[in-house]
Amino acid sequence: MTLRGCLRLFIVCVLLVAMTAVCAFGSFTLAQQTVVDLGASGFRVDDPVQTLRCFAMQQCADESANEAPPLLLTPLLTATSADSTFAAISTPAPQAAQMPTATPLPTVAALPTSLPPVDPRAITILLLGIDQRRAMQDDGPFRTDTMILLHVNPARRTVGVLSLPRDLWVRIPGFGEARINTANFKGDAAAYPGGGPALAMDTIYENFGLRVDKYLLVNFEVFITLVDTIAPDGVPVTVTEFIDDPHYPDEAEGYNPVRFEPGDYRMDAETLLQYARTRATQGGDFDRARRQQQVLDAGRAHVLSAGGIVTFISQAPYLWGQLQDNFSTNLELNDILSLGQLMGSIQPDDIRYSVISNLHVVPGTSDDGQQILIPNFDSIRDLVVRTFYPPDLSGAELQARLREEAAPIHVWNGTQVSNLARDTKHWLEAQGYSITDIDSEQNRYRRQTEIQVYGHYSWTAQALADSLGVPSDRILPSGDRKIARGVLILLGADAPAIISG
Repeated sequence: MTLRGCLRLFIVCVLLVAMTAVCAFGSFTLAQQTVVDLGASGFRVDDPVQTLRCFAMQQCADESANEAPPLLLTPLLTATSADSTFAAISTPAPQAAQMPTATPLPTVAALPTSLPPVDPRAITILLLGIDQRRAMQDDGPFRTDTMILLHVNPARRTVGVLSLPRDLWVRIPGFGEARINTANFKGDAAAYPGGGPALAMDTIYENFGLRVDKYLLVNFEVFITLVDTIAPDGVPVTVTEFIDDPHYPDEAEGYNPVRFEPGDYRMDAETLLQYARTRATQGGDFDRARRQQQVLDAGRAHVLSAGGIVTFISQAPYLWGQLQDNFSTNLELNDILSLGQLMGSIQPDDIRYSVISNLHVVPGTSDDGQQILIPNFDSIRDLVVRTFYPPDLSGAELQARLREEAAPIHVWNGTQVSNLARDTKHWLEAQGYSITDIDSEQNRYRRQTEIQVYGHYSWTAQALADSLGVPSDRILPSGDRKIARGVLILLGADAPAIISG
């Protein structure tokens, strides 16, 4: 295959990885830079944007033209049916005693908080992951194992990523109340217009008032093939807690026990998938959603490395042959090209990750005995606003919200550094915070500072994270009763540099 042909496949595969890995859109820009670098080294290589447009749309510009295509997003197109060649297994949710029963859910018109006006240039994409392996001869229909909303706002140059727990109890249009992960199954089984993905998109709008424009549905063969091919030596991942899952499902009907000790690893594709899918931690599905985001970001970083780019180009024909039957989408080529260009101008700090967690739901039991998560619509709508439409609050407005929450703030030293909790307390008080108390963790070998939230104190937790430079994925809901309520700052080895900087 010629270099031009490899580049064609490379760009398509990069865009597939970008959508699957949520935030790897920036690889498109890196591909352009790679072309520039190769050109400077004496290679004759076409611009990837023009190559792909020529290849897929038969719009071949003169080689002397240098103008990039205009940015044009085309949201609100009609969903098409998903490819019905996938299959999934639904892992049972852990049982719990004395849970509240499900209550009737409000309609979207009765939801207590309205979303901000939608920018017509913004686009919201639903990423659906289903558990299909070639070893399982199941023709579907299928539940979704993973549901992630991706919101891209070209005017604000921001991206929001929101993970939805699969046990979330919602109203599915035309089918009554059920877990959200059954929407794709019901849509495909009942020949809903647009198929399962369209019903999943309509379900999100019905319950949260959030219109979804596009979808991408993939199976796990995509993940495994990409990682095995692009990162044959594994992907670096840091495990922060002990995980022991004797009931992790295998590729058939049995179990394949998995176990992870805290530490730094290079994980192959199968191990990464196990790490991302297991729910055998205290936070269950919520922890799993965060690990999925961690794994996707680690994969993105590897693909964007110089070695990842070279491997991607060399393996492009093989990848395309392996992956083309393992995903379905209603994204048009113009959408993909425009998103790829746009993401090159979005900074990592403008990508916000969130998870609908136990701060936003109440565990319960449905009338037929299913263990479910009953949504707190006020809290979820607030999370959607903070993730997709982050408000530009003045200092006075932020302080007003912090006073309204009145969160007790606890600071614990998780390191061997003497007086770190005391010094951090003084540093935070100088920033205007009132600290309730300080203490030390029993195990004082924490690497990274983490913020745990006990109750509904999201504004305080985010403000503390911003002050300390702690990323959003290390703001964690907790129910371990280390404290009764409030916000707990667990200081890691990175804390001394933070408060001395």
